[in-house]
Amino acid sequence: MKQSRITANLPSRDFDATEAFYAALGFERAYRGDGWMILHFDGLLVEFFPHPDLDPKTSWFSAGLRTPAIAPIRDRWAAAGCWSEETDIPRLTGITDPAGDVPGMFCMIDPDGSLWRIMEDGGPA
Repeated sequence: MKQSRITANLPSRDFDATEAFYAALGFERAYRGDGWMILHFDGLLVEFFPHPDLDPKTSWFSAGLRTPAIAPIRDRWAAAGCWSEETDIPRLTGITDPAGDVPGMFCMIDPDGSLWRIMEDGGPA
């Protein structure tokens, strides 16, 4: 029997541009139609819906990724070289040590303004 899962649903102003951006980070297409796109990364899925009028600077969409080791992912994504200045979109932050149960975290904002929080999983939530 298949295991249940939750997937993030994020907006895309343009599926071609979104797919190209995420492909540079290591995501691959699992499905694409006119009204939906699914990409996968190391066995994880993220789904996109069309939102052509979205203003990336006012977007409030986000996703979280908890993983045992964040440094390899950040290194892989940083090597893609698709990042702008610290306040631009898209952008990638450095690894921080937030307070609480998260040992480490970095953030990524995609070209559509969606915020990703990539957190080192410190154990059961």
